[in-house]
Amino acid sequence: MSNITLTVDDKVIRKVRKLAVDRDTTLTAMVRDFLQSVAAREELEQRRGVERLRRSFKSLSRHMGKRGWTREDLYAR
Repeated sequence: MSNITLTVDDKVIRKVRKLAVDRDTTLTAMVRDFLQSVAAREELEQRRGVERLRRSFKSLSRHMGKRGWTREDLYAR
């Protein structure tokens, strides 16, 4: 696990430490949980975006019939 260094206002740190005590956790655990939730939301949004794109392709795709030409045919024109 990696360590990071943050600069945060002292008042904010005091408030969050009090919240952490009330929640029976630590400031570090709260920051870790927050960062994990941000990463999870991002992954979820990416999966949703891919799924929307797949549905769009599926709904807009049309069967064009059997291909009756070759690449050489196209270049011969």
